[in-house]
Amino acid sequence: MAALDSLSLFTSLGLSEQKARETLKNSALSAQLREAATQAQQTLGSTIDKATGILLYGLASRLRDTRRLSFLVSYIASKKIHTEPQLSAALEYVRSHPLDPIDTVDFERECGVGVIVTPEQIEEAVEAAINRHRPQLLVERYHFNMGLLMGEARAVLKWADGKMIKNEVDMQVLHLLGPKMEADLEKKFKVAKARLEETDRRTAKDVMENGENYKTPGYVVTPHTMNLLKQHLEITGGQVRTRFPPEPNGILHIGHAKAINFNFGYAKANNGICFLRFDDTNPEKEEAKFFTAICDMVAWLGYTPYKVTYASDYFDQLYAWAVELIRRGLAYVCHQRGEELKGHNTLPSPWRDRPMEESLLLFEAMRKGKFSEGEATLRMKLVMEDGKMDPVAYRVKYTPHHRTGDKWCIYPTYDYTHCLCDSIEQITHSLCTKEFQARRSSYFWLCNALDVYCPVQWEYGRLNLHYAVVSKRKILQLVATGAVRDWDDPRLFTLTALRRRGFPPEAINNFCARVGVTVAQTTMEPHLLEACVRDVLNDTAPRAMAVLESLRVIITNFPAAKSLDIQVPNFPADETKGFHQVPFAPIVFIERTDFKEEPEPGFKRLAWGQPVGLRHTGYVIELQHVVKGPSGCVESLEVTCRRADAGEKPKAFIHWVSQPLMCEVRLYERLFQHKNPEDPTEVPGGFLSDLNLASLHVVDAALVDCSVALAKPFDKFQFERLGYFSVDPDSHQGKLVFNRTVTLKEDPGKV
Repeated sequence: MAALDSLSLFTSLGLSEQKARETLKNSALSAQLREAATQAQQTLGSTIDKATGILLYGLASRLRDTRRLSFLVSYIASKKIHTEPQLSAALEYVRSHPLDPIDTVDFERECGVGVIVTPEQIEEAVEAAINRHRPQLLVERYHFNMGLLMGEARAVLKWADGKMIKNEVDMQVLHLLGPKMEADLEKKFKVAKARLEETDRRTAKDVMENGENYKTPGYVVTPHTMNLLKQHLEITGGQVRTRFPPEPNGILHIGHAKAINFNFGYAKANNGICFLRFDDTNPEKEEAKFFTAICDMVAWLGYTPYKVTYASDYFDQLYAWAVELIRRGLAYVCHQRGEELKGHNTLPSPWRDRPMEESLLLFEAMRKGKFSEGEATLRMKLVMEDGKMDPVAYRVKYTPHHRTGDKWCIYPTYDYTHCLCDSIEQITHSLCTKEFQARRSSYFWLCNALDVYCPVQWEYGRLNLHYAVVSKRKILQLVATGAVRDWDDPRLFTLTALRRRGFPPEAINNFCARVGVTVAQTTMEPHLLEACVRDVLNDTAPRAMAVLESLRVIITNFPAAKSLDIQVPNFPADETKGFHQVPFAPIVFIERTDFKEEPEPGFKRLAWGQPVGLRHTGYVIELQHVVKGPSGCVESLEVTCRRADAGEKPKAFIHWVSQPLMCEVRLYERLFQHKNPEDPTEVPGGFLSDLNLASLHVVDAALVDCSVALAKPFDKFQFERLGYFSVDPDSHQGKLVFNRTVTLKEDPGKV
């Protein structure tokens, strides 16, 4: 019954029945909306008009600090706040002013309460916007972007009703251009762009055109916005600009491959550019090897940055802006310790309202090294979406920086640095993973607080894999406990590990393309990545023959006085790709599993009375004698051979080697036993308790044909009937080492 009453209440506010039912599924939102409606009815009576109802819904769904509900409802019910821009300003105000009491005079000024925008003002603002673009309007006519006119008018008249502005634009444009002609109704021709990669196709429709940032939901338009966007377009020429901004404190993993593909791929598809920017603001954890490895991995995946930059390139400018924030009353020096700042419901800092002049002096003292680490921070005055209050902008760290040395003893945080570096580099699309959505408001707030160009942040879902961990901290634990050798252990899913294992970069890019770009986090099965690897290696890895567990075979009637040279196709399905030569001598080695003295039903390989063919030789061998050692173990076989076309065709052909090279082969399986090793409900003992102790099997004395003798690290082969293998960097002149990349066929039980 209560649900029916709430449904009726919500639809009376102007929500569709479907929207009302969706709202009921969210208990917190439902309770807040019922409370807002009940309070509004005390002023308006039982009937609430649709415009007011929609504002109440917007308030209930976006308000984080429930203490302010009654305060804001009173303004909506009394019609002092009656437009969406006013509501957005009110929500932003209470978010950035969490302390009691609220200064109502300041609040009303910031929210446009009592401001009356006359039709004449709207007419003048629209007329001015049209005059600025009149030449282009007369050329493009109705193909012109009318949103630009509305945006410029809104920038001048912040509190004007959006519908009134649109109607005025429509009317004045009609007066200028006259009715639409046939040519105006034709679809506007667009210059063909490069075909979007699969990774971008699902997102391109959701991303704004360059220069139209103000159309993005949640984007804050200030009186400076349109002029800043105009300057931005003059600098970029309308070019798409993205960036890949890793922290140089660890090795990139499979999730980063998606980010690299999306950032570089989107720029490439739109004839734009992509920066590789190192977020080097934490000198304690940064190492030179990580910078090098990240550059190597980006290049390995096939991408070339327009420019490699560093957050530290901009330390002087970032410091100057921090001083300006303090001067504008938007930042302060705080002395709360780190443990006091943790969590999302912390109490306001007792130093939040300290005089601006005092914070300026203290911030300068921080820069000069007069505070110990943790004794002082610079904090920004805002509350983020997740409830985190006044994020830290600068902290004291007495650690030399790899690029700036001892010049600085204060370093900016990610929350402060990221958006401002994007602004400096004139980034158009700041693409980041979903967890940064909680920082979007601070991203917009900080750029607007300093009156600098504000890019747009777009979030997408992370890419994860089952049976894997990619956390830097947890990989370090795996290395420390000896579970893996290092960051590039082939059982991990870091990019250096995947390269060492033999995964081609094209396969990783194809996998990212198949996964696509969605808002929701994606967790994939490893065998789907393997399938992409097989697709590439099937066409690119030349064939060779290797024997892992060998059995010596002596051909007693070998058809020649010396060994024969056998021509083996590199790719049997396409012999135009060439051949390689292997020796065929009286002594060959086969897999021990390809022989059985007492075969079970269905066994088709070598056995008594059951000959087999030797691949590529044109010969069939038949068992004559089994030689056993003292323990009864089979040590060798004696066989005779005949031409394959000289008798009945054998049931099977097996691989073999003759005069082989001895090598080491490493066979890998999953590192973890459960799908989600980090999930305490699935693995109560923690991820280290879930290790698969059989994840690595080393064959010390495997045999491989001599065609691979000159192979170099990372060269890839298909060992016939065994799988795809890659030469490991541990190889040396005396002995090659091979990693099994994947098996020939999909096996969901193995990685």
